[in-house]
Amino acid sequence: MKKKANKSMKILTDVACIVLAAGEGTRMNSEIPKVLHSIYGKTLIQYTLDTLRSLGIGKVVTVIGYKSKDVVKFIGSRSEIVIQEKLLGTADAVKQGIKKLSGFKGDVLVLCADAPLISNETLRALIEVSRKSKADCSVLTATIKNPTGYGRILRNDEGRVVKIIEEKDTSLYEKVIEEINTGVYCFKAKSLFDNIYKIKRNNIKREYYLTDIIEVLSLQDLKIDSYETLDVEEIIGINSRFELIQVHKIMRKRIVKRIIEGGVTIIDPDTVYIDENVEIGADTIIEPFVRIEKNVKIGKKCRLGPFLRIRPGSVIKDNVKLGNFVEIVRATIKSNSKVSHLAYIGDSQLGEKVNIGAGAVTANYNGKEKNMTIIGDNAFIGSGSILVAPVEIGKGAITGANSLVTKGKVRSGAVVVGVPAKEIKRKRETKKTNKGRSVK
Repeated sequence: MKKKANKSMKILTDVACIVLAAGEGTRMNSEIPKVLHSIYGKTLIQYTLDTLRSLGIGKVVTVIGYKSKDVVKFIGSRSEIVIQEKLLGTADAVKQGIKKLSGFKGDVLVLCADAPLISNETLRALIEVSRKSKADCSVLTATIKNPTGYGRILRNDEGRVVKIIEEKDTSLYEKVIEEINTGVYCFKAKSLFDNIYKIKRNNIKREYYLTDIIEVLSLQDLKIDSYETLDVEEIIGINSRFELIQVHKIMRKRIVKRIIEGGVTIIDPDTVYIDENVEIGADTIIEPFVRIEKNVKIGKKCRLGPFLRIRPGSVIKDNVKLGNFVEIVRATIKSNSKVSHLAYIGDSQLGEKVNIGAGAVTANYNGKEKNMTIIGDNAFIGSGSILVAPVEIGKGAITGANSLVTKGKVRSGAVVVGVPAKEIKRKRETKKTNKGRSVK
């Protein structure tokens, strides 16, 4: 049944959550644990934990298993961790999780870490519905036209949920049921703790399925409720590379929508790729074929692209122009500067009103370590210049075309040319007196 949630609900400190992230993901055909595959700069597990943090969930327990050492570093302080030593199914994973919830008496949310599109609004709605109806368990459901592969929601004549039946176990009648289980549940803590151990081991796979708890509760005439999400995209779980691509496409549309609604013009959204944790100021214009990666901050009224890549850790201030076939990485570029054509700016700090000519490169890597290039305000870097870091270009300095500036410092106002670049003397300016004489 479809219900509306009260959006006045803010934080959920009296709710705990068990995140199921132990599976290998065999259909991914990868040595990487499924929850560590990335979508636009964030792993699947990061998306899930960030959504829970936005809800203000009081306690989060993540159950990990396959290659647990690799997964731990991506979780950090976002969650407590439990290791499922033997991968005996979702119900067994929950058993491991509740070990960290001893004495807890609130609501327990259970969800999988392989569904990064689920929104905090939907999770909040599920919890609120469960609380209002005082259900022992509430299930998040969705209705889809082609339910193949999903567990079906079985209801009795009164419309109450009584069972979840897996696809492989469905009869011909049950296969046509379009309401499916999303794998997200909200339990009363006591109802979960008292009944999770009553689930029997599946005879075929020799695992314990969490879906079986619905029938366990129903047979005791305990109350089971449901909340149906109308956004079927958000419940997509990732079990294969194909599903990973599907979610990529949906996530890109979400990100682009958020950026545009923030006052940014994107000329051709179908050719622009922006990671999830990127900030872009209003009135910036993004041309086609631009790639902006994670942890990048861009100011207002910038002009970006076409054919531009901005890599992680870069900060672009207001009114900056980054043009054709330019790559920026770990660089800070201050206001009103230009990097217009065919340039590479890495590990650099550019001041205000700096002009970088076509084909210029900051050579930041010496084969062992990365070094910084610092370019002062109003400096002009001529076309084809190579700045070999560590190097500092002073304010108002100029490098001639195709100059090679090696380690050191170019003083403010100086003009350097050549390979290696050397400072040249500038002609002293002359001015005419009111009698027509020239003075120096």
